[in-house]
Amino acid sequence: MLIRRTKPLAMLAALLSTSTLPAQAETLQEALAAAYRDNPTLTAARAGQRATDENFNIQKANGLPDVGVSSTYNEFAHERPLNPLAPSRSLTTLLSVSVPVYSGGRVRNALAGARERIEAGQYDLRATELSIFSQVVAAYMDVIRAESVVGLSRNNVQVLEVNLRATNNRFQVGDLTRTDVAQSESRLSLARADMQTAEASLIEARERYIQLVGHEPVDLQTPPQLPGLPATPDEAVDVAMAQNPDLLAARNIREAAAYDVRVAKGQRLPTVSAFASGQHYTDLASRGGANEAQDSGQVIVGARLSLPLYQGGRPGAQVRQSQAYQQQAIETETAVERSVIAQTRSLYSSWQASNEVIASNRVAVDASGLSLRGVRAENSVGTRTILDILNAEQESFIASVQLVTAERNAYVAAFSLLAAMGRINPTDFGIAPEQVINPADNFQRVKGKWFDWDDDAKPAPISSRTVDSAAQNATVNASDTN
Repeated sequence: MLIRRTKPLAMLAALLSTSTLPAQAETLQEALAAAYRDNPTLTAARAGQRATDENFNIQKANGLPDVGVSSTYNEFAHERPLNPLAPSRSLTTLLSVSVPVYSGGRVRNALAGARERIEAGQYDLRATELSIFSQVVAAYMDVIRAESVVGLSRNNVQVLEVNLRATNNRFQVGDLTRTDVAQSESRLSLARADMQTAEASLIEARERYIQLVGHEPVDLQTPPQLPGLPATPDEAVDVAMAQNPDLLAARNIREAAAYDVRVAKGQRLPTVSAFASGQHYTDLASRGGANEAQDSGQVIVGARLSLPLYQGGRPGAQVRQSQAYQQQAIETETAVERSVIAQTRSLYSSWQASNEVIASNRVAVDASGLSLRGVRAENSVGTRTILDILNAEQESFIASVQLVTAERNAYVAAFSLLAAMGRINPTDFGIAPEQVINPADNFQRVKGKWFDWDDDAKPAPISSRTVDSAAQNATVNASDTN
């Protein structure tokens, strides 16, 4: 039987495979790079982070001058009694400037909170990247496993078809009974049903791959060994505590909630602002008998102090509310920490267990193959029954399927473990450093903007659509199961 085998994951290499591949063959690195550039969940998350970046400028605007101009034109269409000295039209223009001087610390703390949330958003974006990477790896390995299982299932059907023909021939000459034929027919029917299920699973795996990566899987190659896997679960947890993006994001949210409390307390403090205004009035020479317009103007400069004395209890409610949100953020951080610890330990255990299962199943595959050959030889001399052959073939088939499944589970668990530890980087998968999208770059781009008309380009689709991709089938090339 033909099965796909990968090297054990116990020994890990830091470099990725760069061997020459057949035409159109696709590696895991290429699949991950394609998803990194084209997955709509990732591109949407990046757009969401850019929106979060603008909260800094929105809060910053509360501490910048506010300049406005207004102009009012009046046409006095009717007046009674008629006053010949009154103008029939007028134009008033007002220019005002207000500069906040002190806002009770609200602007400063709101800016600090916005920075914390921006950093939290950057960690959330990284967590989204790692989640997509883990899903792509699972989909990649699912396709490989499903192709192997389909190959094994078809081979099993072919073997049982040969057995059935041989059983029928021996039944015709009276060497076997009708029971032997029925047993062979039953096993063949079950094998065909298993094959149909395996083919459906392959189609599902390929469609899932298209959904995540954006194109059809073509001749997927054996994935590379993974770098940086931990030696113990404690080491894995220690790294995750320092690098897991979900936990780091929760910490930033907790810090931001503390600044929100200070912003709320600032509602009870005085505010100081400076202002200036200029006004110009003209009657546009509309007075009766006037040859020249009558103009007037004034300029006012001053400062304004606002000291809140009683606001209906709203500031107290806002402080209590923000303190409750701060408590919520503290507890959420603890919950995320617990989740990360449990997830990391569980993934480490799954990875280790899968490696042990691989070793056991390899022994089982070899032993079942030897047993099958022995049972067939013994049947030829009359010491074994047809049922013994069918059972041996079933055991060999099951051992082979369990092996490819264990190899899939081990790799997915190992990759997910590295993701939980925060040790997965786009550059590990052939993405050039200059092509890596750093969310901090956008914040650096926009944080100094202050002009009201400084817009970005009109949004346009980034990710490709898959509506034109072909519906997948269960076709398996011979190279896919070697």
